[in-house]
Amino acid sequence: MSRIDLAELATVRARHPEAVAEAAARRGRRPRLLGESGRLMIIAADHPARGALAVGDSRLAMANRLDLLERLCLALSRPGVDGVLATADILDDLLLLGVLDGKIVMGSMNRGGLAGARFELDDRFTGYRPRDLERLRFDAGKLLLRIDYEDMGSLDTLDATARAVGEMAERRIPVFVEPFLCHRIDGRLRTDLSAEAVTRSIAIASGLAGSSAYSWLKVPVTENPDDMAAVMESSTLPAVLLGGEIGEDQDIAYEKWRGALRLPTVQGLMVGRSLLYPADGDVAGAVDTAVGLL
Repeated sequence: MSRIDLAELATVRARHPEAVAEAAARRGRRPRLLGESGRLMIIAADHPARGALAVGDSRLAMANRLDLLERLCLALSRPGVDGVLATADILDDLLLLGVLDGKIVMGSMNRGGLAGARFELDDRFTGYRPRDLERLRFDAGKLLLRIDYEDMGSLDTLDATARAVGEMAERRIPVFVEPFLCHRIDGRLRTDLSAEAVTRSIAIASGLAGSSAYSWLKVPVTENPDDMAAVMESSTLPAVLLGGEIGEDQDIAYEKWRGALRLPTVQGLMVGRSLLYPADGDVAGAVDTAVGLL
């Protein structure tokens, strides 16, 4: 991994904050979301802003910003990687580092539902707004929609999500909606990855706002991968698969992704920690393997 001068980044931020907007204005953009391959490979790095810093047994693995930026720069340099999903602090750093030319830049929109908080399902939009993404000439936005039928906070999140999807459609900016049905066990939020739950979450997310023309889905592979074909028949919206933590046996996860990528509405992958922090430490190898699945 090439070294990044953290002091230089901090100096630019302190003395020339306008450099971020200037870098965004200079950035070369792709003409369309999908490239020549017709597939999409996005590296996700919006976890820290939700306070979700753990990878495996390391509770603060993603807390070291220099280390995270170096891993991101390496991942973005690999052939077949289309772009990155992150919050403003990380994307501003990447803009200043000049590594986003020709890449899909996707802003994370709601980060208010902090991991482990009592208000986790009142997931307010504390990240990018649609007008921010338009002003910065970014290519897409992403939001998380977790729904617990027993938690009133989900209704506020659902309402805010619908408004955000509508505003993105008005601006003709693609928005990736990541829906889950959830419930609490001993006070901790758990996602339901059963086929029925994922199907219901997709059906709910697909019908949000006054237009779905610019809506995409970001979906998990179900507990039983054999259920994915039926699950993905619940919507015609294009979708990407999310990664999540996959533990020590990455090969199992790769095979699950490989099978789901054959489905007609699945257009690619949007994966973060499992590629940036692989168990064997080989970021380039993990990214190249994932790209190979496409």
